[in-house]
Amino acid sequence: MGPPSSSNRMRYAGTRRKLVLAFDVGTTYSGISYSILDPGQVPEIRGVARFPANEYISGASKIPTVMYYDKEGRLRAAGAEAIQDGMLEAALDGGWVKTEWFKLLIRPKSGGTEFADKIPPLPPGKSVIQVLADFLQYLQTCAEGYIKGSHANGQELWNSVSSEIDYVISHPNGWEGYQQTQIRQAVVLARLIPDTRDGHARVLFVTEGEASLHFTIDNGLPAGVIEAGEGIVVVDAGGGTIDISAYTKKTGRHKKASETFEEIAIPQCHFFGSVFVTINARLFLDEAKLFLHTDYLKDSEYYEELENIVRCFDKSTKIRFNNDQQPQYIRFGGTRDNDHAYNIRYGQLKLSGTDVASFFEPSVRCITDSVLKMMSATRKPIKHVVLVGGFSASDWLVSKVRHVLSRKGLKVVHPDNYVNKAVSDGAVSFYLNQRVKTRIAKFAYGPIYNALYKPDISEHRERKSMIITWRDGSKRLPGHFSPILPRGTQVSEEQKFSINLTKRPSTNSSSLKLVSDVWCYVGQDPNPRWKDADEGNYRKLCRLEADASFLRHRKPHKNMDGTDGRYWTFDFTFVLWFSATELRAQLVWKEDGVEKQGPASIVYEPNDI
Repeated sequence: MGPPSSSNRMRYAGTRRKLVLAFDVGTTYSGISYSILDPGQVPEIRGVARFPANEYISGASKIPTVMYYDKEGRLRAAGAEAIQDGMLEAALDGGWVKTEWFKLLIRPKSGGTEFADKIPPLPPGKSVIQVLADFLQYLQTCAEGYIKGSHANGQELWNSVSSEIDYVISHPNGWEGYQQTQIRQAVVLARLIPDTRDGHARVLFVTEGEASLHFTIDNGLPAGVIEAGEGIVVVDAGGGTIDISAYTKKTGRHKKASETFEEIAIPQCHFFGSVFVTINARLFLDEAKLFLHTDYLKDSEYYEELENIVRCFDKSTKIRFNNDQQPQYIRFGGTRDNDHAYNIRYGQLKLSGTDVASFFEPSVRCITDSVLKMMSATRKPIKHVVLVGGFSASDWLVSKVRHVLSRKGLKVVHPDNYVNKAVSDGAVSFYLNQRVKTRIAKFAYGPIYNALYKPDISEHRERKSMIITWRDGSKRLPGHFSPILPRGTQVSEEQKFSINLTKRPSTNSSSLKLVSDVWCYVGQDPNPRWKDADEGNYRKLCRLEADASFLRHRKPHKNMDGTDGRYWTFDFTFVLWFSATELRAQLVWKEDGVEKQGPASIVYEPNDI
């Protein structure tokens, strides 16, 4: 890959200077990229390359996603400052609580349940939104300090843009609306934006897979990697997740069309990032019988050093491992630390290379199996796989993935530089270019409603006992799923999907609110229709809400179900846009034959998919 280039970007057409900040909050490391948009100028993407105490970490483009809180819940240290010399001793003396891997607590509850007990707990009295807000505030402070210190007239520059910064937050492929809602709440809590509709609009989300695609395009893919009509798989191997996406370059006579991309397979997200290599190492050392050995350290006098040994493995042995035919060493102590029976000599624990390789094996298998599965799910020919992300700095991971996929005719492209900046740089590029114009629906989406009973339909007769009678006297069957977007459908960016509804609210209602739940079907039935036919595979995604107080001027109808009272009849439509990286909704109805539009809010289910 070549150096970053901005030659293909358009000049900024805005009338005022603007700052775009991209925060890549990773499970283990986090980074910041930004762009200062000046009217009439071609934007450049820059990375924050200097952080407080960053001389204590290797490289300056990222900092550890680590924080310490004191007993009163106050943040005492974050980032590289949290791992500098003397910090561990200060934390022990002060009773501080270390917080890391908290990003994984935001994940959809249906994913990663098998490792939930391995995630360190949050500080007492703190929610994950509060912890994320503290870290985002810290990143903002780092960005401010860097921009002020590295640009001419930096203070004046910051003052001119700081009140209306646009933010791009990247997240794993598998995260949906509820995760985005939590992140936006954290951004508000961090006081980066006001809690208003306009404030919320200043936060954009992008998947790590899509950000990685933008990064690879900007940084010069080798000639011929994306030929006309050919697909490409992008693997972002990070600290917590491995995100796998597939795209193809759109063909067309116009230059603008040839610079856009289409998603050609359902994106995947797997919890097999680099932290799970460390988790596997810890399991091996603590309970090696899980790996068909006897207990490895349980009977050693150094068992109490287990956490320190695992930490040293994570910081050194894991990173430099590249040969399973040679013994590997974890240096955790001094020359006086010896226990020959347990392979501990001169402060080093000896492991076989094959054992260390086994810690990586689930992640390697996840990547190779997922890439091959994605290839089989698309009709586009795929010859290249681009491997980015912090975990791809592992020579062993890259060599094993390359070995397996090369036998299937695939060439693995791995950038020599910029690996740690892929997501944050790509997130800024997404803001500037937004090259992906079509995406694939991961599930079937639609409402579950009360269908008008039709006795001539066998599925209706089978559910005759479930009939309910509405105010207008009609007979209805609950639980009918009406997909408006089938699974696997390729959706263009501005394509609209409609949920047409009729509501009959009582005139006695104190609040006139229109609501409709959006469900998704995650099962294998190609034509899902009734919730009771596959109950366990229906998930409520969100609720759409809109104000309908304007109904009060309409003439009501008398109840026809035998009860007293009156009601209004109101036909309306919730319009949805699924293709954007964040779901959007709008209320549409007709008033005296004229189409009207109004805002609609989206309230996500806490345990969404």
